[in-house]
Amino acid sequence: MKIGTDGVLLGAWTPIENNPFSILDIGTGTGIIALMLAQRSNTEHSSLKGEQAQQIDALEIDENAYEQAVDNFENSPWSDRLFCFHAGLDEFIEEPEDEYDLIVSNPPFYTEDCKTNNEQRDLARFQDAMPFEELIEAAALLLSESGVFSVIIPFKEEEKILALAKEFELYPMKITRVKGTPTSEIKRSLLAFSRNGNAIIVIDQLIIETSRHIYTPEYIALTKDFYLKM
Repeated sequence: MKIGTDGVLLGAWTPIENNPFSILDIGTGTGIIALMLAQRSNTEHSSLKGEQAQQIDALEIDENAYEQAVDNFENSPWSDRLFCFHAGLDEFIEEPEDEYDLIVSNPPFYTEDCKTNNEQRDLARFQDAMPFEELIEAAALLLSESGVFSVIIPFKEEEKILALAKEFELYPMKITRVKGTPTSEIKRSLLAFSRNGNAIIVIDQLIIETSRHIYTPEYIALTKDFYLKM
């Protein structure tokens, strides 16, 4: 499966100021977000012994994607910190082994009218593979007391997700709304939650391109560490 802009955005944007010791990527696909977080936690805190994320777990239900994620993890510089589980979220939370300081997910959220003839891609892309309610409930169950839960969703779902998260006592700390170009509609919301209901919410906007393949300085600054050419 191709690496999409959503995954790159989430991997680059997700707050790690709480110096997470343990990270969980739910629905990792080919592992891009987990790998990005391994790179970020390694380079930003490598001089501070004990501050880099030591445990980065990933969860993937699709067998082909799981095998590719495992291969990608094993061939990365951070193979000793990355581990992928081949399981669904419902199986994973039945016997939770750990709490996580950071939970991330780029969940499937496409609607029925986007279905293709490729069952594997459909499974990865569609909301019925991982309902938002299940995702937020799992995050609330698995998140450590000072942890952060980070997700990218369609902008039109933002109010629904904020309301759902509040039911599980997860509160927004950072919201970035993403537009493809200056004149296009807001397409995505990047949301970061914590258990702190009194946190000051940082809200901003990110524009990806000024025109086709002409990226904004803000997008370049966010993602340049992950592209070979940017």
